[in-house]
Amino acid sequence: MVTVPHIRAVAFHVVLNLINEMNKVFQGITLVLFVGFLPVGMEASAQSFTDSIHHIEEVVIESKSFKEVISSQKLKGEELQRLNSHSVADALRFFAGVQLKDYGGVGGIKTVNIRSMGSHHVGVYYDGVQLSNAQNGQVDLGMYSLDNIESISLFNGQKSEIFQAAKDFNSAGSIYLWTRRPHFNPGQSYRLKANVRTGSFDLVNPSAMIDLKLSDNVSATFNAEWLSSSGKYKFRYQRRAVKTGEIVYDTTAVRHNGDIRATRLEAALNGMADNLRWSLKAYNYTSGRGVPGAIVNNVWRRGERIDDNNSFVQGMFTKQISKNYRMRALGKYSYYLTKYVNKDTTVLMIDNVYRQQELYLSTSNLFTLRHNWDVNFAYDFQWNKMDAEMYGFVYPRRYSHMVSLATDYALGPLKMQASVVLTHIDDETKKAESPADKTEWTPAVYLSYRPFRRTDLTFRAFFKKSFRMPTFNDLYYAEMGNSKLTPEYTTQYNIGVAYNRQDKARGTWDVGFQVDAYINKVTDKIVAYPKGAQFRWTMLNLGKVDIKGIEGIARVTFKPNRNLAVTGKLQYTYQEAIDVTSPADNYYRHQIPYIPWHSGSAIVQVQYRQWGLDYSFIYTGERYNQQENIIYNHVQPWYTSDISLLYDFTFGGIGCRAMMEVNNLFSQDYDVILNYPMPKRNCRFTLRIEL
Repeated sequence: MVTVPHIRAVAFHVVLNLINEMNKVFQGITLVLFVGFLPVGMEASAQSFTDSIHHIEEVVIESKSFKEVISSQKLKGEELQRLNSHSVADALRFFAGVQLKDYGGVGGIKTVNIRSMGSHHVGVYYDGVQLSNAQNGQVDLGMYSLDNIESISLFNGQKSEIFQAAKDFNSAGSIYLWTRRPHFNPGQSYRLKANVRTGSFDLVNPSAMIDLKLSDNVSATFNAEWLSSSGKYKFRYQRRAVKTGEIVYDTTAVRHNGDIRATRLEAALNGMADNLRWSLKAYNYTSGRGVPGAIVNNVWRRGERIDDNNSFVQGMFTKQISKNYRMRALGKYSYYLTKYVNKDTTVLMIDNVYRQQELYLSTSNLFTLRHNWDVNFAYDFQWNKMDAEMYGFVYPRRYSHMVSLATDYALGPLKMQASVVLTHIDDETKKAESPADKTEWTPAVYLSYRPFRRTDLTFRAFFKKSFRMPTFNDLYYAEMGNSKLTPEYTTQYNIGVAYNRQDKARGTWDVGFQVDAYINKVTDKIVAYPKGAQFRWTMLNLGKVDIKGIEGIARVTFKPNRNLAVTGKLQYTYQEAIDVTSPADNYYRHQIPYIPWHSGSAIVQVQYRQWGLDYSFIYTGERYNQQENIIYNHVQPWYTSDISLLYDFTFGGIGCRAMMEVNNLFSQDYDVILNYPMPKRNCRFTLRIEL
């Protein structure tokens, strides 16, 4: 008699065999596809193979043994999970030099800007492959949950590793999101993690993740999350007289049309064998949400809705062909569908559907010429297509080719990296004149010097040029686009110093700081302003912008004994980002919109046995919401305090964590973007179990 357990065992055995066969196939594909990249007649100097795989809390990082040449900021592991953050965007608030555009609420659109160069210059990478949006060039980081994120890294310029895709060298700043990789204890074949979160705004947010060990070399991960919230919260609304600044209207209202229903599904396979590492990932995010809109002219309700259905499939494999040659190939296909509806009878009613498709292929080839000298050659191809159900749409297509050559060289305490990228972009449209093809060379040079062998003190500097083409929205949309926009160019200069020290004489001290000063020059800078709705923009070409800034980060961890640990972090940023286009302009040498002169954050985390207490503080100084820095456009500083308490315990042999969070502890009234009020005091409660 065939029983249910017997059927399950047979099914599991069949799946296991299929995965093992897939692993063999990947090895064969590696040799077939990339035999042409093998150097002919290349004679490398004799050396032992010194590259290694380092495991840092379940995040696999392939790197050389020396320190980073390029400065970075990181949040990872337990520190990241304990922050009062729900999405990736929330966590990025604690990085220096970052400005977050947040339109409020759980489902509000959230984009990030690094060192005032604009969100279009920020490359966001998900498990090593860039997330992109040809329509508006911005990645809504509110769509990415922290439940399965192991680490977040921010690099100014580019990642401190030349073995990467050509596209990775093109961004002025980069954010890398790494998801959890399965880690199993001896004899363990699966792991289960589940969260249930609830709180203010009628929040209901369950999620679950399961890791399966299919063989010694192959593992699988499945992750699902559901998010529901009414988005209703109280806010204070004031109106002031234009001439005198006196308050003429002051009331408390409830934010409407900020509801969201979202589902995130993710599956991944990871394998390794014979110096080969490969991964496959499938991702889907589906949501329906309201667009609360700006609070202007006493209008508090909006009829706008956005439905998203975003999916992508990506794969990557890395093969050590010989001790002097390593190759990597990756590919991605994505399909994004967005439906925008405006049922407001006071304006033109809109019901449009936008569809984006993207195909991305890349190959990277790392050659070790000497034990201290590597060279990487990479080629990328990207195809973007956009369709829309609207009158007069031009149906744009974009073909992008990127070729990069990069090298790193170590000479004792001096580390050097250099790269150059050739980018060729060709646009095609059906109903409009296409822009001319664009070809650009963008170089970068990085230096790092450690003068004292016994002291972890490092000086660094870099220079980099980059550019970005206007997006499909920028160029082709009749109501928002501007066909006269020119590409946007950036030049970056940076010098900095970093210091780290550990002392275990009395307890364990871990102290570090880093300070960087930078100058960024942006030519033909493009700025997007909300135009009555979050989904529609007014595009403006500012011309020239000069940016000067200083950012500092300090951290300390003290562990007097194994039961107590105290961690503190402090970051501060000063930025002057001024328009220097023409002395004839009224706003000449004025600070550009929404860039504060001063900003910073502080984090204190205390762990005592099973208890954890966390406090975080965020400050954003005064700024202006328009080009002219006049009193009418002035935006007041804002700050928030968040606090959380957690307790780890076991119940029936199951590991559990209970967590309570209070955000905006002192119930401050503030806007990140003018007329988009943020929530006052709110709470969240989380229960997590792990098997």
